[in-house]
Amino acid sequence: MDAESLLLSLELASGSGQGLSPDRRASLLTSLMLVKRDYRFDRVLFWGRILGLVADYYIAQGVSEDQLAPRKTLYSLNCMEWSLLPPATEEMEMQTSVVKGRFIGDPSHEYEHTELQKVNEGKKVFEEEVVVQIKEEKRLVSVIDQIDKAVAVIPRGALFKTPFGPINVNRTFEGLSLSEAKKLSSYFHFREPVELKNKTLLEKAELDPSLDFMDSLEHDIPKGSWSVQMERGNALVVLRSLLWPGLTFYHAPRTKNYGYIYVGTGEKNLDLPFML
Repeated sequence: MDAESLLLSLELASGSGQGLSPDRRASLLTSLMLVKRDYRFDRVLFWGRILGLVADYYIAQGVSEDQLAPRKTLYSLNCMEWSLLPPATEEMEMQTSVVKGRFIGDPSHEYEHTELQKVNEGKKVFEEEVVVQIKEEKRLVSVIDQIDKAVAVIPRGALFKTPFGPINVNRTFEGLSLSEAKKLSSYFHFREPVELKNKTLLEKAELDPSLDFMDSLEHDIPKGSWSVQMERGNALVVLRSLLWPGLTFYHAPRTKNYGYIYVGTGEKNLDLPFML
């Protein structure tokens, strides 16, 4: 959700029980404006909150002028002081995939994981137990990146692609119609396309290259991983992810108000395929 319309956005997303105390709201309003100025971002998004056992991580993301360029991620424990996180890598994701359970809430906390590694001694090969330490900050980076790739959402038409390449905010976007807002095909993943390259030429011919340049939610696997509900007398459409419980996307049809927020434990629902 855009930091400039934070109070309205939190109100629209409050149907999922994802709210903030008045003092946290006031702190975020002030500090996110300073983050935007200091880091020279085009806009700042309040990404959400990852719940820890000792403390919670408040997450914000900075977006550059090219809206699909890699976003800079920051975290805070008090909504006032923000620290920049390093970009996620495949190696980081591999290392942190072995860590299970809740976040602690301390970035310097180290998880311990025992691995079997092969050791060569002359002609003999032994398997030796090695204790690997993984910092919680690394796990935080990895989980945020996974959630962004899997369930960050944007409505069709909110961004447009120029003939020269950069992707900009569509200033003429006035919201989806009520009938379109109820369809999953009207929503895209807010990231670089992955499945679009696999489409046939006939399928691509039906797409508008300036608007349909991202992957649609309707082809997500497993099918049924999104819940679409109309609230407030059809004045608000809410999408909830069943794959990453805690991710809520909201959009008020025929208005420019849309956004998503994640409030959860940072744990993926691996049992979803068996629940559908």
